[in-house]
Amino acid sequence: MIQASGPVSVATYMDICLHDRKHGYYATRPGLGEDFITAPETSQIFGELIGLWLANEWHALDKPDRFNLIEIGPGRGTLMADAWRAARSVPGFTGAARLHFIEPSPVLRTHLADRFTDQAPIFLDQFEGIPRETPILLVANEWLDCLPVQQYARVGDAWHERVIGLDEAGELALGLNSDALPPEINPDQSLDAIEIQPGLKTLADGCADLFSDTPGRALLIDYGPAEGTPGDTLRSYKAGLQIDPLAAPGESDLTCDVDFARLKRLCQQANLSVSGPASQSALLLRLGAEARLNQLAKTHPETAQELYEGIRKLTDPAEMGERFQAICISHSALAPPAGF
Repeated sequence: MIQASGPVSVATYMDICLHDRKHGYYATRPGLGEDFITAPETSQIFGELIGLWLANEWHALDKPDRFNLIEIGPGRGTLMADAWRAARSVPGFTGAARLHFIEPSPVLRTHLADRFTDQAPIFLDQFEGIPRETPILLVANEWLDCLPVQQYARVGDAWHERVIGLDEAGELALGLNSDALPPEINPDQSLDAIEIQPGLKTLADGCADLFSDTPGRALLIDYGPAEGTPGDTLRSYKAGLQIDPLAAPGESDLTCDVDFARLKRLCQQANLSVSGPASQSALLLRLGAEARLNQLAKTHPETAQELYEGIRKLTDPAEMGERFQAICISHSALAPPAGF
């Protein structure tokens, strides 16, 4: 594409490398447990608490007889498997839930269909396909960081978009074009680079449209600052190591920090109710992580140390506790959600 038409934006590069149906990373080599480890893979308590949170919010929706339970970017289904198991303890919840996965990867769809045979999940390609006839509870863990990002660099007093082209040796290389910052972006002038995820605006508008038809809420957990615009955070991982984002297109995970402050502003401008962002540590502890840890350790003393280490990693400020944020987007008529 670059040889034929010239340099592409960082967002275009990221989108193709991750999501191309034939050659993209998620289509060919979903690397959970190899290239990166997510919170559900770190401790079963994470998914269990999310399941009980979902059941609590189902009660807040007046326990509808039918509702759509949706996970975006479910990976291998670890979060939902743990959540479903925990939520079975709440009478009526799993019987009312109609499980949906927004997962375009054929590889992962096949795995999820086998793992959740009893739930007969419905697969969707994108957010816009979510059915609207019943209330909605949506969860996404480490999905926002995969939304393609535009990068802008400051040269003197001017900002220009970063693009990816070819150097004299025919290798991928970063450069700048003449495109200036979008007028609604007011960057911190102490930064030399900033990132903008166009998908955050699409998400906010999509939630506003979705929740105008039916009540519901969306819980999103990811890494990024609670305040302030991220600088240059685009990075790549392969086999557990961080590598140059241009080194292995389609063969490595590409990710960036999420601008939670911007997402909150966009949702509020769309007349949605927003709770958070709150740190992952605060959310999990408020939802009862310590009590669940003690319960499991007492029941399974042989794995107590492993259980403790998992929760420590999820809640320790020096690990994932403050690095990850949670935000809840809701229909404006709903009361604040649990944990916030």
